[in-house]
Amino acid sequence: MKNVYQTVRQPVLTEKSTILREETGVYCFKAHLNANKIEIARAVEELFDVKVADVRTCKVRGKNKRMGRFLGKRPNWKKAWVRLAPGSKEIDLFETN
Repeated sequence: MKNVYQTVRQPVLTEKSTILREETGVYCFKAHLNANKIEIARAVEELFDVKVADVRTCKVRGKNKRMGRFLGKRPNWKKAWVRLAPGSKEIDLFETN
């Protein structure tokens, strides 16, 4: 992956990820399906100017959905949990300028 904005797509903001972020400093992101842990760590370090200690990933299968009588499928995506190094600043996900 060349572009950091394609590697790390968006933060995952759920109740579980918010609790995890506040208690342990682990941030959850949607990542490109073909991105590996090293690329994700480099992208987060470059985007947010922090030091990454650890990255965990999993592939999330898209669900089958129906629109009336037609069957469709949501796309597969990758979830990445990024743990920051001790002493690193926090990532501000809700920046207001």
